[in-house]
Amino acid sequence: MSLRERRELRLMLAPYLVGIALLILIPAIFTFVLAFYEYDLIRPAVFRGLDNFRELLQDDVFRISLRNSLVFVLVAVPLRLLGALALALLFHGRFRGVGVYRTGAYLPTVVPDVAYALLWLWIFNPLYGPLNLFLGLFGDFTPAWLTNPASAQAAVVIMSLFQLGEGFVVALATRQEIPEELYELAAIEGSSTLNVFRRVTLPIMAPTLILLLFRDTIFSFQASFVPALIVTEGGPPPYATTYLPLFIYRNAFEYLRYGYAAAATLTMFVVTGVIVLIQYRIVKRWRKAFVV
Repeated sequence: MSLRERRELRLMLAPYLVGIALLILIPAIFTFVLAFYEYDLIRPAVFRGLDNFRELLQDDVFRISLRNSLVFVLVAVPLRLLGALALALLFHGRFRGVGVYRTGAYLPTVVPDVAYALLWLWIFNPLYGPLNLFLGLFGDFTPAWLTNPASAQAAVVIMSLFQLGEGFVVALATRQEIPEELYELAAIEGSSTLNVFRRVTLPIMAPTLILLLFRDTIFSFQASFVPALIVTEGGPPPYATTYLPLFIYRNAFEYLRYGYAAAATLTMFVVTGVIVLIQYRIVKRWRKAFVV
């Protein structure tokens, strides 16, 4: 590669590097530093050391929000991954109207979060919402959505299950890259559909699914913010749908405790990293066992 080509590549990368620096690196450094201070935009910042983190450990609301976020990730991430895989396998073939179905599967992902949350606020209305009106046709099972802690948490999970368009597209592209000759050979050998999935489809798609697992785990910690803020407002009591992003938002922009919120943000990043590391180790052992 010539010197001129290298210079052109640097020029092409420059806007992205500047964007990463301005939008990611500098805010990350500022958040890390701010986590050790008490700052409210009015008075000068006061160094607190590790006091913000010690206070977090004793904060009941923080513990509840951390537990809620962990439960949400443990439930929503596997369901979203299974949903993306199921849709990819269902719509990978060529048949009439498949483009419409693929578009319909992806469409909820591009709806603005606020509009999406307001739509579900209407759907989950326990009195005249369409979901309970539909469930009422099959009996008396009409949950008091958004007014009961368990049903409110389930509602936030349900909302997240329809915004899996990105994972669906990636899984669909991976499925379409699998050579059809492999399935023809499996058909000749008389393999069952389940056996073909276990021996052909799943092993080939596994690396992509693992990346989607890691990506969705990171994403899910932030995905609960808009539903919890607009649909449930962090309730019903006691803080049933107060997740870490909402806890951070309220401490920063309602209580003006920016240092405390920064400490909670760092804690959220650490928890996310630990979960991803655990997933990586589990998947690594699974792949070794699978190869053997």
